[in-house]
Amino acid sequence: MTDGSRDDIARRAGADGDLPRPGAALRDADRLRALAETRLDSTPDEAFDRFARLVGDLLDVPVALVSLVDSERQFFPGEVGLPQPWAERRETPLSHSFCQHVIDIAAPMVIPDARLHPRVRTNLAIPDLGVVAYAGMPLTDLDGRVLGSLCAIDSKPRAWTRDQLRTLSDLAAACSSELRLRIALQGAEQARRRAEESHERLELLAGLTETLAGTMDVQVALRHLGATMVPLLADWSLVSVVGRDGQPRDVAAAHRDPAHTADVTRFAELMRTRLGTASITREVLRTGRPVLVSAGSLTDVTRGTIGPEMPELAARLGFTSHLTVPITDAGRGRVLGAITLVNGDGRRPFDDGDLITALDVGRRAGQAIGNSWMYGEQRHVAHVLQHSMLPTLPTAEGLELAARYQPVADRVEVGGDWYDAFRQPNGDLIAAIGDVAGHDIEAAAIMGQLRNLVRGNAYGRPDAVGELMTHLDDVIRGLRIPAAATATLVRLRADGAGGQEVSWCNAGHPPPLVVRAGGDVEVVSARPEPLLGLARPVCRTTQRATLAAGDTLLLFTDGLVERRDRTIDEGMTELVERLAGTEKLPLDELCDTLLGAAHRREDDIALLAVRAR
Repeated sequence: MTDGSRDDIARRAGADGDLPRPGAALRDADRLRALAETRLDSTPDEAFDRFARLVGDLLDVPVALVSLVDSERQFFPGEVGLPQPWAERRETPLSHSFCQHVIDIAAPMVIPDARLHPRVRTNLAIPDLGVVAYAGMPLTDLDGRVLGSLCAIDSKPRAWTRDQLRTLSDLAAACSSELRLRIALQGAEQARRRAEESHERLELLAGLTETLAGTMDVQVALRHLGATMVPLLADWSLVSVVGRDGQPRDVAAAHRDPAHTADVTRFAELMRTRLGTASITREVLRTGRPVLVSAGSLTDVTRGTIGPEMPELAARLGFTSHLTVPITDAGRGRVLGAITLVNGDGRRPFDDGDLITALDVGRRAGQAIGNSWMYGEQRHVAHVLQHSMLPTLPTAEGLELAARYQPVADRVEVGGDWYDAFRQPNGDLIAAIGDVAGHDIEAAAIMGQLRNLVRGNAYGRPDAVGELMTHLDDVIRGLRIPAAATATLVRLRADGAGGQEVSWCNAGHPPPLVVRAGGDVEVVSARPEPLLGLARPVCRTTQRATLAAGDTLLLFTDGLVERRDRTIDEGMTELVERLAGTEKLPLDELCDTLLGAAHRREDDIALLAVRAR
């Protein structure tokens, strides 16, 4: 380096004091981002300590620093010769920084005597750190942004030589290469993490669809949704569904730290009643448009809520970045709720990629919740329909009756199972039970027709039950009712001695059981007869049995005994064993016991019990 070059360095370094004061360059967002990507701080780093030692040895100076400068301080990943306490702290405020001026002028700064230099003569590094002579070379990233300085410092005036400045410049170039390598490694690590995150998000979306499709319970869906998004998408989440007034009704919350469960649950509770008019959640529910705030603050919570409790909770939970997206039912064009994701300190702010993912989650959740609401409406209608078809059991002298109907719990409460009981004008009791093939509204409609046909066909007629069933077959066939059904028809008539004469006909249905007063359990079986609704005529037969006082006749559909992993005969055997010792149970308790023991049910159950008294 020539003397003229050295003079040029001094001129560019602001020896005339005319250059602007440092400030704007230090706060440049791109420079600060690159500085952060080095992952360096005020802790020793062997590679940069080595650069500092080389500067100290080759330039024969007592102090050498690899100094990086952010908007508030300078810190030294490489250092040799600093006095205490600065050597231990490895950082100083900008009031003690010469290197900030290297950032500002983006050029070398060479000062023989800082006490005489107009730019730095009042800098506190002179009295506190003993900085008198200073030579600093810029440390840059690949885009030329100055991140700091490689500097040599002496505690007395010094005329820096050409060779010393050339050596310092060469070492600064090598040090800059190390910084660029750190940034590149961090970029590669970030890219790897982003790729893993993208893969995890795709898995989340796929799993979320499966999870939401697996339940029709809105509350369960909300809990699954909130737990799935934390911690992959956010530190904590809130999932709200609106009520009829358009305000949050059901709110589920989750936090990545179990220690915050009580706080986040309380925050969710307050969302139902303490949101103000400026609430972001209310805005999203009203407009259906998402809101992304990369740099959030507690002011956002204070502005949108009523009272101090929610901001206090948010402060404990962590609140530095947040986004809220609508839960939308695209098919009906309505907003069903909102999803809020929140990050605290130590996690990157939300960006457009997070927003796209959250919107996708909102759409999938909207479809699931919309289906759940529709299912709930259908379930209610079906429940009313089914129970409107279930008869009120009659009172009959000498008899006690109890009945149950229980649908499969994971589908709409309507199907083809039915029971009936009514008194004849002569005092006889007609009891019937049946099962129309199918588990839907159509099966229920056919079941309703069949039950009414049984009543109309049997009421007031003294015919044997086999003849009644034969005529019922003819009616079904003649009216072309598309019924494929099983049924058992029973007539009970007092025998004058405290018991009951029982006549019955079975069309392809599980046989009745009798629990005798003494505890024995009998299967009331006969030669099987075809089910109802066949194209060819069937001649039905009448079978007979008796009930003594205390005996119980049990009619049931196949849901009580049938499972995929066993035969009907095995199911009947198990039911007989289950009935042992139940002869003294009240009828209602007996029915509840049988239904409660029907584990892993795969079909509806209808049950009718008649006890002679």
